[in-house]
Amino acid sequence: MKLKKEYLILTAILVALILYLTLHRSNRTHYQLPELPEVSGKHISKLEITKAGNSIIFNKKDDTWYIEPKEYRADSTKVKHMMNVIEKLKLTALVSESKDYIRYDLIKDKNINVKAWDGKTLRREFDIGKAAPTFKHTFVKLPNNPNVYHARGDFRRNFDRSVSDYRDKSVLSVAQNTIQAMTLTNEGKTISLSRKEIPETLPEKKDESAAKKSKIAKTKTVWEDTAGHEVATSKISSLLSFLNSMECEKYLDDLKKEEFKNPIYSVTLKGEKEQSLLVFAKKDKNAKNYSAISSENKSPFSLSDTQVDTIKSKFDEILNLN
Repeated sequence: MKLKKEYLILTAILVALILYLTLHRSNRTHYQLPELPEVSGKHISKLEITKAGNSIIFNKKDDTWYIEPKEYRADSTKVKHMMNVIEKLKLTALVSESKDYIRYDLIKDKNINVKAWDGKTLRREFDIGKAAPTFKHTFVKLPNNPNVYHARGDFRRNFDRSVSDYRDKSVLSVAQNTIQAMTLTNEGKTISLSRKEIPETLPEKKDESAAKKSKIAKTKTVWEDTAGHEVATSKISSLLSFLNSMECEKYLDDLKKEEFKNPIYSVTLKGEKEQSLLVFAKKDKNAKNYSAISSENKSPFSLSDTQVDTIKSKFDEILNLN
């Protein structure tokens, strides 16, 4: 009797499981995700990003990206991030067919429209909404398709920037090993330095022949002013390292380089080419930044107080003011 009862219970469970699986399968929504064509980021030559009616257009010339219409040089890293999204865009799920775009930030004043061309051929277009709650996906919409989809990755921030944010902020790049001479000006005091390679005195070993000694003879780098006084190489290296790949706070596009006179700090470097950086006094003592110009950039720009304080400190060390 007990065995029969257990069989009945197992049969009931089995029937319930079959009914559940059958009903679950019949109620499941079946859909097929759109297949996106392959796009090579290397072949994209034009990019347009539009938000709230305002467009930013990028064009690639000689492997360098520029922002139109003034041909500002674009930050290559930020463009690369966008290209990675465009190239690897992958839809992972259908989110909505209801055309209720407000909840996904896919309405006109919030969505970001992205278009990418290879020459004159439009290779990729999509609208970007907000990130999904998990921040592992982003809501997107395709042209001529009313549905909302999940795309892999949280990437809206890569496209949600201003022209200023996209600009390359590099204002000076120094190849330290090529610099042969420099001139520094620090609040009216100027020093000119030149680089020299001189024989390095090595301790002699009794068992070494003269021929062997000549083969292992080394030179060392020294920096001297015009009077022959030596400046520690470490101080020069510290300055050049700081100047290398220097980035500005922002550009001062409403001003012209010719308007700036009498810098308080300046450096001129002579190597494979001549480079210069000039920093000017603040017109307003409460200003947070210093105005500056560089031979490496067409536009005047601003440097932070911290950057200029560091330049001054390194100049002072070289000029023996510290």
